[in-house]
Amino acid sequence: MALTASPEDQRRLLDLQDVDTRIRQFEHKERTLQSDPEIAAADDALVGLDRTVLERLGAVDDLQAEVRRIEADVAVVEARAARNRERLQQTSDAKTATAMEHEIATLDARRSDLEDIELEVMERLETAEAELQAARDAAQAERERRERLAAARDQGLAGVRVELEAARSDRAAVEATIPADLLALYERQRARYGLGASHLERGMSTASGVQLTSAELADVRRAAPDAVLLCPSSSAILVRTEESGL
Repeated sequence: MALTASPEDQRRLLDLQDVDTRIRQFEHKERTLQSDPEIAAADDALVGLDRTVLERLGAVDDLQAEVRRIEADVAVVEARAARNRERLQQTSDAKTATAMEHEIATLDARRSDLEDIELEVMERLETAEAELQAARDAAQAERERRERLAAARDQGLAGVRVELEAARSDRAAVEATIPADLLALYERQRARYGLGASHLERGMSTASGVQLTSAELADVRRAAPDAVLLCPSSSAILVRTEESGL
């Protein structure tokens, strides 16, 4: 048996479809905000920037260790040279004194070489520390930008979710006014085809944007006012009103 429903009940389907369209739009906005490409790009950028920070921190640590090693070598050389000078003052043997003087000269040369190396390493360390700070600054700037983007996203999500909750509440109110069998057909068509109801407006189905043919319009005109019709182009329930042009 063909489904029937009063014209008033059928018109309420248009209200329900409007609400469902709003809900779908808000859900789309919610998904879009949740998968913000700018935030995803910032996350990817932070991975690279943090890796650079770690690499430059490692370089600084290596150079600092090298400076400490050279300083230790310098301390050893200086201590040995100091001992030799003290022994030199105490010896009266010319041959021993000559050997000590030669070793002191060698140690002084070694200390000078080490100090030159230390200076070069410290210059490299200064450059590496500046590069490390630049990497940290870049990572911090990107992290702050990401936080601003996330805050804006969260604010947008909060607003969309308020609108979505209101739309769902509106849907429940409209749904309660529609007969169960008519609502079941609406839900079935909406699940299958994306839209549950279509307004026949001046001979055109608003769901598909397609003008009904003369034969199709003739069938609509012959149908009883309470007959529930399906749109030939969209398969949504075709709702007739004073604007249908019949």
